[in-house]
Amino acid sequence: MPDRPATLRDVAAAAGVHPATASRALNPETRILVSEETARRVTDAAARLGYRPNPVARSLRTRRSHTVGVLIPDLNNPLFPPIVRGLEDKLAAAGYVALIGNTDADASRERTLFEQMRARHVDGFVLATATLHDRLLAEAAAAEVPVVLMNRLAQDYSFPSVSVDNEQGARMAVTHLARLGHTRIAHVAGPQEASTGVSRLRGFRDGMATHGLEVDESLIIYANRYTVEEGVRCCRELLARQSDFTAVAAANDMLAVGCYTALDESFLQCPDDISVIGFNDMPFIDRLRPPLTTVRFPHYQLGTEAAQLLLERINGGEGPVKILYLAPELIVRGSTSQLPAPQAGDGREGDEAVSPPVPLRPAPASPDPDPAGPAPSRRARGA
Repeated sequence: MPDRPATLRDVAAAAGVHPATASRALNPETRILVSEETARRVTDAAARLGYRPNPVARSLRTRRSHTVGVLIPDLNNPLFPPIVRGLEDKLAAAGYVALIGNTDADASRERTLFEQMRARHVDGFVLATATLHDRLLAEAAAAEVPVVLMNRLAQDYSFPSVSVDNEQGARMAVTHLARLGHTRIAHVAGPQEASTGVSRLRGFRDGMATHGLEVDESLIIYANRYTVEEGVRCCRELLARQSDFTAVAAANDMLAVGCYTALDESFLQCPDDISVIGFNDMPFIDRLRPPLTTVRFPHYQLGTEAAQLLLERINGGEGPVKILYLAPELIVRGSTSQLPAPQAGDGREGDEAVSPPVPLRPAPASPDPDPAGPAPSRRARGA
């Protein structure tokens, strides 16, 4: 055999078929057009000869690169790996490869990655970075680039999207806390330029109204990003206001983890002093102490649905733009608990009672050392 890479014609000759038939058999999108026996002979011949398709030649012939650009806002967030896994698995089954770009929620970096991927002639984009009124979306719409939004919505543009029902999930979080007896509930809201932040805040307000609870605007703190650091900052600000809240509904799990840290700094225990609930049920969140109560949605399915929507657009799918919502599910763990009944003189009974500040862990009654040593405290992990 000549000392050169095997070609499609070599594979076709070895399998006893026409080169066009061999091409169809080796392409996942067209393999259905040939018989199973023919496809087996062709793939066996390709493996025996060590044939590797030339992606450049294929893209010139089909005008497709079979690559997809995927922009993620923060790869440090454990939420995204299972989502990307679902996306990649679905794309791979159709013969596509995902190019992953991490933007760090930076608009300039997002634009650079977007343009670099376009220069590599990706066939479409999956964006988990879109913000409301995003100029990048306007350019993509004008250029007629296939785009699907993942875990995001953009009402100004007619892009397909898939996300969890964020409003319903936030309402479920409030309902859980209300049924535990909490009436003074704080909210660490997500960034308001992101559809998730807006929708979850709206769901929080709706949930409070449904249970006849007043929304105290001083108990809503807005995070600039979905990070642990922002969760720490926001919860510190809540505690500094000396409000009498007994629970915090955080717009995502990263912010909730930051709340754990802020409570720990103030010698407060979760849930004994303040209950905390998150959103997303990201991996390992059940390993915190206490394990985080949160709102779950199917991460892997979110990725597969986004990939399917994009493949439909790439293949010229017509019809109305699809907007998919995945159902949320409340996951109750150890970070939320029943609010103790008010005791006489604790400031929570009677119309004229004055609400006390957030309770701190009491200081020791006596400076004398305890032979048994201090009682161990529960401290937040994973911050």
